[in-house]
Amino acid sequence: MSAPRDMSTRQQVLHMLKLQGPLSAREITAELNITEMAVRRHLATLEKDGYIAPHLVRQTAGRPSAVYGLTDAGETLFPKTYPKVTLDLLGELEDEAGEEMIDLLFERRRNKLRERYKKEMEDKDLEGRVHSLARIQNDGGYMTELTKDGDGYTLHEYNCPISEVADVYNQACRCELELFESLLQASVTRTECLAKGGRCCTYKIKPS
Repeated sequence: MSAPRDMSTRQQVLHMLKLQGPLSAREITAELNITEMAVRRHLATLEKDGYIAPHLVRQTAGRPSAVYGLTDAGETLFPKTYPKVTLDLLGELEDEAGEEMIDLLFERRRNKLRERYKKEMEDKDLEGRVHSLARIQNDGGYMTELTKDGDGYTLHEYNCPISEVADVYNQACRCELELFESLLQASVTRTECLAKGGRCCTYKIKPS
């Protein structure tokens, strides 16, 4: 299946790699009917942006050749229905078992995350724990920003990977706040929330 021609060339390259899997520059050139030099420029840009990555494939004769495939970042450019599926499943569960079961699920998730990360907080002062939490959340896709705020800290999260779920189930926001309090062993107050129309999720963190 060919990529739609109303896409930009780079979009067409990404579309081809999604549909056909790893391809060489020569194979992409043949399908797009542009010069190989132009294709390689686009490949270089996509690789620099982190959307594709090359790897060598050994040939029966001659030198290994490079083929290009999508990275995890490249995969995120294509629509996913995970949030909808999750919401559908949670809705079915709520209908069958009631809101108490939804509460229990989010609380179990909170507890598992606390167990996963509590070792990273051991033997650290509040500053160390806060910086560790900011890094953990950033690695999870929350796009964090941390600033010193008097004797405490302000943590901003500019993205929420589960925002569509949190918009419907506020248990997600409540359990995140409880998780932060537990990991930081500090007073944590949420002053702004993405799920409630805020520009970001903002947490004020102060010593207990």
